[in-house]
Amino acid sequence: MKITLKDGSVKEYEKALSAYEVALDISEGLARAACCVKIDGEEADLRTIIGRDCELSVCTANDEEGLAAIRHTASHVLAEAVKNLFPEAKLAIGPSIDTGFYYDFDHEAFSRDDLDALEAEMKKIVKKGEKLEKFTLPREEAIAFMEERQEPYKVELIRDLPEDAEISFYRQGEFVDLCAGPHLMSTKGVKAFKLTSSSMAYWRGDSDKARLQRIYGTAYSKKEDLQAHLERMEDAKRRDHNRLGREMELFTTVDVIGQGLPLFTPKGTKMLMKLQRWIEDLEDKEWGYVRTRTPLMAKSDLYKMSGHWDHYKEGMFVLGDEEKDKEVYALRPMTCPFQYYVYKNTQKSYRDLPYRMSETSTLFRNEDSGEMHGLTRVRQFTITEGHLVVRPDQMVEEFKGCIALAKYCLTTLGVEEDVTYHLSKWDPENQEKYIGEPEVWNQTEQHIRDILIELEIPFVEDVGEAAFYGPKVDINAKNVYGKEDTMITIQWDALLAEQFDMYYVDQNGDKIRPYIIHRTSMGCYERTLAWLIEKYAGKFPTWLCPEQVRVLPISEKYEAYAAKVLKELRGRDIDAEADNRSEKIGFKIREARLARVPYMLVVGQQEEEEGLVSVRSRFAGDEGQKPLAEFIDQICREISTKEIRREEAPEENRQA
Repeated sequence: MKITLKDGSVKEYEKALSAYEVALDISEGLARAACCVKIDGEEADLRTIIGRDCELSVCTANDEEGLAAIRHTASHVLAEAVKNLFPEAKLAIGPSIDTGFYYDFDHEAFSRDDLDALEAEMKKIVKKGEKLEKFTLPREEAIAFMEERQEPYKVELIRDLPEDAEISFYRQGEFVDLCAGPHLMSTKGVKAFKLTSSSMAYWRGDSDKARLQRIYGTAYSKKEDLQAHLERMEDAKRRDHNRLGREMELFTTVDVIGQGLPLFTPKGTKMLMKLQRWIEDLEDKEWGYVRTRTPLMAKSDLYKMSGHWDHYKEGMFVLGDEEKDKEVYALRPMTCPFQYYVYKNTQKSYRDLPYRMSETSTLFRNEDSGEMHGLTRVRQFTITEGHLVVRPDQMVEEFKGCIALAKYCLTTLGVEEDVTYHLSKWDPENQEKYIGEPEVWNQTEQHIRDILIELEIPFVEDVGEAAFYGPKVDINAKNVYGKEDTMITIQWDALLAEQFDMYYVDQNGDKIRPYIIHRTSMGCYERTLAWLIEKYAGKFPTWLCPEQVRVLPISEKYEAYAAKVLKELRGRDIDAEADNRSEKIGFKIREARLARVPYMLVVGQQEEEEGLVSVRSRFAGDEGQKPLAEFIDQICREISTKEIRREEAPEENRQA
C-alpha cells in the first residue's frame, strides 16, 4: 500500500500498520509528538489500522486536531479523578472545546476546593501513565456493560445509536468511558492542565432534563503554553462585557424583571443612541433607504403565511391559545413580513426598485435560559434590520452593496479584522426544515459563493445554517472566551415574495415576482455593545463614549470658569461633565482615568486668565495647555470623523 504524506512524499508498505507505527517509521521524534492523525482528511486515532492507499497527516500539539486530542484525553483523566474522589457521581459527556475541555456529572455542585483536589488526583493519574486502550462492543452488550457500571446517561446515549452499531470505549487502567476518540496513546501525554471553573448545565442542553454539574478545564503539551493561556483568560475576565459593562454602569439585570431582559442605564443608553443615530443617518442619507415603523406583535396568521409559525414557533413568545382563543398573537421574532406589507401598500413598477426599507427593530426570541449570557444572547433585542425588494437583475449588485455597507460599519467601529465570513447553506439531508426546491437553493448558494469570491473575501461554508427560506452570509466574531456569535447577516430570498403575493409591474405591464434581501448593517445593538466593551476593554473611541470630556477645577475658586468651559463644550454637542468635588486634583485625575474618560481638562488660575485648558488624555497623557477653542475644534474633528485614536504613551507617563 502507498501512503502519501503531508509534504507529498510517499511511503510504501507490504502489510497493514497502525497510524502510530507509520509515524514511528517516519521519525521517532514525530511519533513521540503525535497526538492523532488525519486519514484522507478525516480525523482518526493513532491506533487506527491502515491497510489501503491513503493520504496521511500526523497531528501534533501544534495542530488544532492534536491539541483537541490532548484535551479530550484530559477530560477522561478528569472523569476518572471524579469517580475516584466522588464515586457516587454519574458520568454524562466530556468533549474538547476551543478553549479546553469540559465534563458533565450528575453530582452536587463542585467547590473551588473540590477542583483543587481533583487537579491533584489528575496529576496522580497522569503520573501513572496508563495506556489508553480502545475496544468495541455490540449495542446490546454495550448497554448491559454501562448498566452494570450504573451509568444511566451513557446507557441513554448508547440507546440512541442504531441497533447494528459497534460501540467504542476507551479504557485507562480501571476506568472505562464510552467514546469515539481520538485519544493520546497514554495519560502521560496530558502534561499541563488546569481546572478553571464549574457551573450548572442541563443534560443535552434541554432545560426540561436533569441539572448536571459541568467542570471546565484546559490542557496543553507545555507548561509555558498553559501559562500563556491562563494569562489570556485573566485578560478575558477583565474584558468580559458582562462584568465590565456592569462596573462601568452601562447596563444591569434584575431577577424580578427576568433573564435576558437587560436594563440600560443612562450611560449605556447614550452609547446605544449614538450608534442608532449614526446607522439611521448612514442608511437614510447615504445608502438610499426609507425608514419604517411596524408593530411589535401580530396575529398568528402573519407568521403562518411567512412560514415562521411552522419553522420557528418554539422560539416565539405566543400570546393566547389556538384551541381556546379566537385570535392568537405573538411578539415578533423578525420584521420581514411586516415590511412586506409596507411594500405592498402601493403598487410598484420596475422603476421603483430597488426599494430599500430599514427599521430600528425591537425583536423577541424565547431563548433557552441556559443559552443566555449578558448582552450577547437575550430575549429582547434591537437590530438594524432592513429588507431590499429588488428586480432579479438587480440582486447581485444590491447584495454586494449590503456587504459593502456591513464592511463600512465594521471598519468604522474598528472591528473589521476580528470577523470571519460564512456562507450558511441549507442541509439537503434535512429538507423538511426548509421551503423551496433544491434547484433554487443550489442556484442562490452559488450566486453568493461567486460574490464572495469576486470580492476576494475569505469565507467558510456551513451546512445547515441557512434560514428556512434562503442561504445567507453570516459575519461572525468571537467573544473574549473564544465563543463565536453572528454579528451581521445578509440573506438571499427568492421564495417569500410568492407567499405574500408581492410583485412589481415591468415595462411590458406584466406582474413580476421580486427577490428580497434580508440584512442588518451593524447587527444587533446589544450584541454590538458587548463586542465593543470587550474589544476596547471599555476604552471606547471618543465619539462613542457616554462621557467624552471631564472638566477638573483645581479648587472651588475656579468652579465658575469650569462651568464656562463646560457650557462651551456642551454647546458644541460634546458630552462633558465637571468634577467639582472638594478633592485634590490628583485624585480627580485618577478617578477620571478609572472611568476611562478620553479627555480631562484641568483648569486653574492661569487657564482662567488666558482662556486655556490643560489637556490630559487617555491617549497621550499630558498634552499641555491649549486655547479652549483649539481643543474644541480638535475633539469635534475626532468625533465627526469617528477617529479611533490609539494610546501612545507608556502607562507611567499617563499617571497623575
